[in-house]
Order: sequence, then C-alpha cells, then structure tokens
Amino acid sequence: MGCFECCIKCLGGVPYASLVATILCFSGVALFCGCGHVALTGTVTILETHFSKVTSDHAMLTDVIQLMQYVIYGIASFFFLYGIILLAEGFYTTSAVKELHSEFKTTICGRCISGMFVFLTYILGVAWLGVFGFSAVPVFLFYNMWSTCATMRSPMANLTNIDSICVDVRQYGIIPWNATPGKACGATLGDICNTSEFYLSYHLYIVACAGAGATVIALIHFLMILSANWAYLKDASQMHAYQDIKMKEERELQDITSRSKECLNSYT
Repeated sequence: MGCFECCIKCLGGVPYASLVATILCFSGVALFCGCGHVALTGTVTILETHFSKVTSDHAMLTDVIQLMQYVIYGIASFFFLYGIILLAEGFYTTSAVKELHSEFKTTICGRCISGMFVFLTYILGVAWLGVFGFSAVPVFLFYNMWSTCATMRSPMANLTNIDSICVDVRQYGIIPWNATPGKACGATLGDICNTSEFYLSYHLYIVACAGAGATVIALIHFLMILSANWAYLKDASQMHAYQDIKMKEERELQDITSRSKECLNSYT
C-alpha cells in the first residue's frame, strides 16, 4: 500500500460529522463563557457606579454574579472534556462500522456506553435550551436601556422633557427597591449609554447568547450522530453474530462432508 492509499484510508476513518459538531460546541461554549464572564463584570461596574452606590444594597447580586462566574469556569472545563470524549466515541464508532467485515468486534459495553452518551447529551441539550433562554434576559434589559437612549437622541425627544425619560432597574428585580438612586434619567442616562462598560457589556451579552445558541445546535448535532452511531453498532453486532453462525454452520457442513467421504472410502 502506497502513501496515497494509506492517507485515503486514514481520511476515510475520520468522523467528519462528530468533528464539525465538536468544533461548533467548543466555539459556542468559548463564546458563552468568555463573553459572559466579561459582561458580568461590566454589569457589576455599571450597577455600582450609577444605580446602587451603597454596597449593602447589591451585596447579594455581587455574590450571585461571582457564583455564576465560577459556574462558567466549570462549564468550560466540563464541555472541553466532554467534547473530546464524544469525538473519541465518534472515532470508535467509525472504526467499528468501517471494519465491519474484519476481526473487529463490537461489545455490549461499547453499545451501552453509546446509549449512555445519547441520554446524557439529550439532558445537556435540554439544559442548554434553558441557558440560551436565560442568556437572552440581559440582552433584553440592555436593549431596553439602549433603545431609551436612542429615543432621547431622536428629534421627537425635543418635544418632551428629557429628564422625564428614565430607566429604573429596580423594576427588574436586579437590586432592591430601597437602593439609591436605583434609576437614571435624562443626561445621566445618556452618559451611561455612552460609557465603554455599557457598550462592551451589551455586545458581549449578544455574543454570549449567540454562543449558547451555537452550543444548543452542536448538542442537537451530537444527539443525531450518537443515535445513528448506536444504531450502527447494533447492526454491526447483529451482523457479526450472523457471520459467526454462518461460519459455524459451514464448518459443520464441511466436517459432515469430509466424514461422509471417509466413510464411503472405507466402505469401498
């Protein structure tokens, strides 16, 4: 076998579907975790500077955000390992199917592991749907603030008192009602929208939401791949069992034929 034929054989054993799903999963998780972590830090800075200047008013929110940042570290580590495991499972299943007619045998343990990955990926997919929906909440809040600032800059805003246009974050339950000042109006609100923290956090939340959506798509892709691989392993197991029975019957038939010939020769 030449070098070209060897390369073609190696490329034929690559699980391209699992490879694409792994890259999409890594990209989505990286965008969600990286952008979400930085956006949360910017959100705390905005709240402390403009909406809740007393530390005790937003102490619980700060603790929750720090906890979420630690959870982000765990999500990134877990999905890095899980993506590699699913890619390795894809290589294993591809080898099992490609070598269906060789000495390679699929085991009950291998099929059980594939079924376990199908169940676990389904659970993770449902969980990430919730994460995707949750990540859209800060995008909605920042969009409301951004649209309010855009309204203040519009020509129609000259007909009204700009100071009467306000954004009260207390109504979203982020900080308690006794937080001071709790809201921003007029020129103060315009200054907030012009800060780098607001601009960066708003766009990072959008990217994090997109990353969560990409992760959901990757997990759905993985779920389809794992389901197909499990079916392939099941068919491979049945094919091997059929081939074993067929070879056993052929050997028995050959033994009977040879014995018959021996008996005939001895009789003759």
